[in-house]
Amino acid sequence: MAPTSTPQTPFGRVLTAMVTPFTADGALDLDGAQRLAAHLVDAGNDGLVVNGTTGESPTTSDAEKTDLVRAVRQAVGDRAHVIAGVGTNDTHHSIELARAAEKAGAHGLLTVTPYYNKPPQEGLLRHFTAIADATELPVMLYDIPGRSGVPINTETIVRLAEHPRIVANKDAKGDLGRASWAIARSGLAWYSGDDMLNLPLLSVGAVGFVSVVGHVVTPDLRAMLDAFVSGDVQKATEIHQKLLPVFTGMFRTQGVITTKAALALQGQPAGPLRLPLVELTPDETAQLKIDLAAGGVQL
Repeated sequence: MAPTSTPQTPFGRVLTAMVTPFTADGALDLDGAQRLAAHLVDAGNDGLVVNGTTGESPTTSDAEKTDLVRAVRQAVGDRAHVIAGVGTNDTHHSIELARAAEKAGAHGLLTVTPYYNKPPQEGLLRHFTAIADATELPVMLYDIPGRSGVPINTETIVRLAEHPRIVANKDAKGDLGRASWAIARSGLAWYSGDDMLNLPLLSVGAVGFVSVVGHVVTPDLRAMLDAFVSGDVQKATEIHQKLLPVFTGMFRTQGVITTKAALALQGQPAGPLRLPLVELTPDETAQLKIDLAAGGVQL
């Protein structure tokens, strides 16, 4: 059994890209991960993305990734979708991670554009298709050219959408025009992957969010989405504007760094970061507190 979904919202509407908690000595904190996952679902998330960028996937091992998927799935059961990040710049490696995630109980897969090796569009098409062919799980593409160096072009998205298991896209391209065309032509369920653009992307056809700030403002994100869907655009805009300090503050530096700091301020499981990421300075922490308070976040 899987959480409730529809073809229009295959992974729900409000998802948080979850950090990976570590113990004080830097080991994987599975107990903390389970407590954080339960907290985020209780706050109103329809789904959790684990082993993504915010989950420090570049510095966790394959075994740790599998253990994390299994632990989070045990913690939330079928109350929420558990989406496993399996994207790498090595198609074979991604296929192995996808199969391991399926065995560990993931409800779906997040597949980021291969980074660093800058493949052409035909390479992207074959890469994503090979991953989608490898399991029976639904797949969300992740288009973030600022990190990967290569965008998924609209024509490629349209072709990928023909695959029966490629059902969604997480959009961190920052281009509402391209998003508009890709949504209209592909029919994929579109999720905002850029918190500042959550509301604007809804206006061109997105169905929900894969959020970083969801760690601290899930109820507000839910209220904004519900207001927009019900036709109360003014209320949705008011919530968006209320959250602007949070959107800005959580990305003054790398998002994992600020997110773990914010969670620590709230007494939630987070722990240290793995190099090359480093903790906020005292001045940066003070600024984060100001930003979060300005957005109504209780610390």
